[in-house]
Amino acid sequence: MSKYTVPTFSLAMLHPKYWCVLLIISVSYLCSLLPYAIQIRFGKLLGRVVLSFMKRRTRTIKRNLELCFPDMTDAEREKLTKQNIENTGLALLETGMAWFWSNERIAKHTTVVGMEHIDKLKAEGRGALLIAVHSLNLELSGRAFGQYAQGMAVYRPNNNPCFDYFQLKGRSQGGHTLIHRKNVKFMLEALNDGAFMWYAPDHDYGRRRSTFAPLFAVENACTTTGTSLLADNTNCAIVPVVFVRDNDSGHYTLTIKEPMIDKFPKGDEHAGACFINKIVEESIMAKPSQYMWLHRRFKNRPDGEASLY
Repeated sequence: MSKYTVPTFSLAMLHPKYWCVLLIISVSYLCSLLPYAIQIRFGKLLGRVVLSFMKRRTRTIKRNLELCFPDMTDAEREKLTKQNIENTGLALLETGMAWFWSNERIAKHTTVVGMEHIDKLKAEGRGALLIAVHSLNLELSGRAFGQYAQGMAVYRPNNNPCFDYFQLKGRSQGGHTLIHRKNVKFMLEALNDGAFMWYAPDHDYGRRRSTFAPLFAVENACTTTGTSLLADNTNCAIVPVVFVRDNDSGHYTLTIKEPMIDKFPKGDEHAGACFINKIVEESIMAKPSQYMWLHRRFKNRPDGEASLY
């Protein structure tokens, strides 16, 4: 198997059309040098400022919370919305932490729980689908895992080659392998060879290779069947992973839950989607304010159903 090749920096990336990207990366790097407490405060402020101009994203956050948690009071949803907006800004700083912090600094601010499950799977030679969700600090969770074990991640290349270079370089630290999302053959080979693959099946990826399954209070959420494709054709374990930040101390905890072996409903894509969405719900509820609610999770609807947005 061959790894996704990390591109090298070229002089072409110094072209003026990439200056905006280079500026963003430079600012991100400089911010990563600041004391952590300052980064936390600045990130939350950044979220409030940026999303005050992005009204559509704010409406999406509020609408998703209405759909998923209809029993919440308006005051509870408003509080959660405010926290989520702040954490969205902080995510920009956390990406810089993931890409530019030293291993020592990552370890200082992160605790990993459940690594014995990974060690056991290694000893058995069994691969695993590490089921993650798009928390706002997802970049940092992969880096934290890399302190203890190499992993693989399904990857969608960025359209901007300059940003793609920095993104790939940041995500491949510690020997991580990045797999193009369309390279299913490579994914199957990797899992059968005992690889640990980060996989986030919680977004709406379109109606192709998907089914409609319950997610929170939404009866028909467009859910990828890619999990079934990978689990049905390999002997991998399903391992939920949860990464959260403590609201008071700012300390991060990566929890690797007990592997689910022979529990995934193979041969039934809809049952598989329902199974995975339950894992997704539990992961989100570990810290709902840190989830990527600005994604239009329920944009695709069954035939004949009106848009929820």
